[in-house]
Amino acid sequence: MKCLNDLTDQQLVHQYINGESEALSTIVLRYKDKIYTSIYLLVKDKYLAEDIFQDVFIRIIDTLKTGRYTDEGKFLPWAMRIAHNLCVDHFRKVKRTPTIKTSDDRDIFEAINFCEAGADQRMMAEQSHDKVRKMIDMLPEDQREVIIMRHYADLSFKEISKLTNCSINTALGRMRYGLINLRKMMTEKQIAL
Repeated sequence: MKCLNDLTDQQLVHQYINGESEALSTIVLRYKDKIYTSIYLLVKDKYLAEDIFQDVFIRIIDTLKTGRYTDEGKFLPWAMRIAHNLCVDHFRKVKRTPTIKTSDDRDIFEAINFCEAGADQRMMAEQSHDKVRKMIDMLPEDQREVIIMRHYADLSFKEISKLTNCSINTALGRMRYGLINLRKMMTEKQIAL
């Protein structure tokens, strides 16, 4: 029998539906960093991100157990769509849209795995990530959202266009303008990564 880590997402979902609870743990471990980081970058609150992250997997479990999951072979985009919708629901509930702000906390780095490196290399990497995150925070919401989904969640532009209800060309344009704006910020502030 194959090790659970060697199975595809599709196989793990089928294993879980057939009663193998460890299969769900495997798929959660596989994608938790991408999903949590994407949520955190959208809501900018560690505790709220943790709550939404848990809600995502409660919704996933509920959908799998009730047999409503349609196997498209794309678990991560499906999970990201749930996460995105829960973030949007949260902002609707509090009757406001996400605000663009710069925060000095470094909670995001608890979700990003750095390779084992020396303390000086880790510190330099954290400082670079912090600079990039602050610049991303200053982008218009639509550009920030596309960059987060593309870079942190590793979604395709087709998947991003579905999640954001826009055309692929619009998603590509938002990414392009977001990157242009990031380059401008780096040039204006003379930031070196």
